[in-house]
Formats: sequence, C-alpha cells, structure tokens
Amino acid sequence: MEFRKSSYSATESHCVEVAQIPASFRQSSHSGHIQNCVEVSPLPTGAAMRDSKHSDAGHLPFPASEWSTFLTTALK
Repeated sequence: MEFRKSSYSATESHCVEVAQIPASFRQSSHSGHIQNCVEVSPLPTGAAMRDSKHSDAGHLPFPASEWSTFLTTALK
C-alpha cells in the first residue's frame, strides 16, 4: 500500500495519511450461481465483503482475526 497525506491535513507536519486498498472482489463460493450474492476480497490485513447488487456502496473490511472467526462460525 502506498500512503499519501490527506488533502484535509493542510501543511501541518502532524497529519492524517490515507492509502487506497487494492481489492479484487470475487463471488463467494457459498453463493452458488446466483447473481445477487456476497462478494469477498482479500486485504493485506484481513478481508472485505460487499453486496454484489450495490458494489458501488462500499464494503465492510474485517481484520484477519475477525474474518477467521466469521468463517469458522459460518462453515459449521
């Protein structure tokens, strides 16, 4: 990831830095062959999921530990 200074930080040395997280979403293997499904993407620190019907509405990121717990619970 490449961080850059936020445009809202002005010229101060103590500022907020932001980074674009590259995400390559794919349909969840548990969604079958339907079009309205959950999509998942690996992230450097965990994973993200989004609704395929509203992919432009953003995503929910999960830290690795929470994602692992979610998968363990969901796959029972």
